[in-house]
Amino acid sequence: MFACVEKAVCTNRSLGSSLRVRKRNVSFCHTRIDWKETPEAHVFKADLPGLKKEEVKVEIEEGNVLQISGERSKEKEEKNDKLHRVERSSGKFLRRFRLPENAKVDQVKASMESGVLTVTVPKEEVKKPDVKAIDISG
Repeated sequence: MFACVEKAVCTNRSLGSSLRVRKRNVSFCHTRIDWKETPEAHVFKADLPGLKKEEVKVEIEEGNVLQISGERSKEKEEKNDKLHRVERSSGKFLRRFRLPENAKVDQVKASMESGVLTVTVPKEEVKKPDVKAIDISG
């Protein structure tokens, strides 16, 4: 029904040379985003815990493409610190979604509350075709 263009772009920022740590950092790149359609709008929700709204960008590109991107910086490592476990991810993410033709891209709204980004893309009303009754003679 809709062409969906999704792209995950990652910058690996490992805190060490172990594969386990590097794999962990890549997980942020695959930010999961829900896309739901209501009668009035397309609604996108992304869990972005720990990010501030200033660290997230929401853009509409040419061709009705919604782009959501951001970056979580890694924590500064002190010289004498010894990491036992690193499970929180860092790095960049970028996701793209091709919006349908009925999307009102000039009226997109985004909000962020409690680490959840919500992007609402209103839809144009579907125009019902005019129906003209035809008299039947005879």
